[in-house]
Amino acid sequence: MKLSTWKAILLLVLSFSVVLGGILYLDAPTTIVLISAGVLVIILSLIWGIKWSEIEEDLVETLKSMLPAILILLAVGMLIGVWMLSGTIPLIVFYGLKSIDPSLFLIITAIICSVMSIMAGTSWGTIGTVGVALMGVSIGLGIPLHYTAGAIVVGAFFGDKLSPLSDTTIMAPAMAGVPIVDHIKHMLWTTIPGYIISLILYFILGFQFNGQIENNESVELILSTLSNNFTLNPILILPPLLVLVLIYFRKPTLPVFGVGIIAGCLLAVIFQGRELFEVFTALDGGYTASTNVPIVDEILQRGGMSSMLGTVALLISAAIFGSPLKSAGVIQVLLDKIVEFAKSGKAMMTSSLTLHGILFTITGSYYVTYAVIGPIISPLYDKFGLQRKNWSRTMEDTGTALSPIIPWGVTGAFVADTLQVSTGEFFLYAPMTYLGIIFALIYIFSGIGISKTKVNKANAA
Repeated sequence: MKLSTWKAILLLVLSFSVVLGGILYLDAPTTIVLISAGVLVIILSLIWGIKWSEIEEDLVETLKSMLPAILILLAVGMLIGVWMLSGTIPLIVFYGLKSIDPSLFLIITAIICSVMSIMAGTSWGTIGTVGVALMGVSIGLGIPLHYTAGAIVVGAFFGDKLSPLSDTTIMAPAMAGVPIVDHIKHMLWTTIPGYIISLILYFILGFQFNGQIENNESVELILSTLSNNFTLNPILILPPLLVLVLIYFRKPTLPVFGVGIIAGCLLAVIFQGRELFEVFTALDGGYTASTNVPIVDEILQRGGMSSMLGTVALLISAAIFGSPLKSAGVIQVLLDKIVEFAKSGKAMMTSSLTLHGILFTITGSYYVTYAVIGPIISPLYDKFGLQRKNWSRTMEDTGTALSPIIPWGVTGAFVADTLQVSTGEFFLYAPMTYLGIIFALIYIFSGIGISKTKVNKANAA
């Protein structure tokens, strides 16, 4: 059984109101807000005749789809903790402080993250490794952390969208029935302008830090403290290099992170003289030792599997919220309305973009929205004589790019927890994440950058 149109829309409005009201106005914990919204949807669905068995089945399926992300979260937490203990991240911070011009730091950060993410095909891996190290450099240079977080996000997700190794870059065209190379080329229309605007922003922001390092006494304090507390041997760079090379050769993410964790453990024992108890403690609770220098402790004291448990709880809460909407047929009702009211290609593309953006904002998981909506919407593009790569690009513009700025989403929670900067603080400094949608709408209404089928072109002629 599925709900009527008005009931489905009412469910969507009520649940979305609970989420926005609870988070924005009450400032309540996101997990509790999502669970509350999910419980409301479940109660109303049961009252209106939806069987509990259907809701339970969809909830279990959603949780199963999130399991790989949960395992990666826990692995990244352990990786950060042991890379701190081994001296790997302190080494990167040390040489970063000695070599990077503060005025160019934000641009360099975005470019470094872009290159790594394109090569490795993983925004999460980039943020959890190089991103964490660059946040440490940012603290040392006195550059606001929300600036740096924005630059890291832009670089990581620029590479993620354009890398043929990225799971989202593989999944979006697959769900639309588009060759991956055509998909990547077509994404340049919406991705490159936002990326260039972001780099210009970082160049302008960098002016205020020009010459700052010469006057920053804390840099020398950080350098000396790191030298006194760690053996900074160049071999310590081995774990991130191993991770980068293995991911580049398309090895599975979890085993690759496992290799990085094991390498970090060995280096912590060999070079830093750590005992196994200290290694296990860092894997669980992160690096906790104090250097008695507050600014250095701020750089080092992070990571550990337990640091990601809040994010895991958030993912479970998101599943409790999003799954009942699927069970009640809310998504199908919205899709049916697009088919009913879209009388032109422009109207259909605008409706599809809006629908995917809304549903992604609600669920926060592109694994769900790509798989559910992608194959259903694709034939509509055929109907209006439009190439499907327009649709695969739209999914990434309203999914992959948007994901780091949805606080309750899988990726948004990961970014905020890993970089320890809230979404509300950095999203304005990551303009590429939302400018893609603006450029997509401009292209839809102007016709620029919209690929049509040969039949459509012939008719137009």
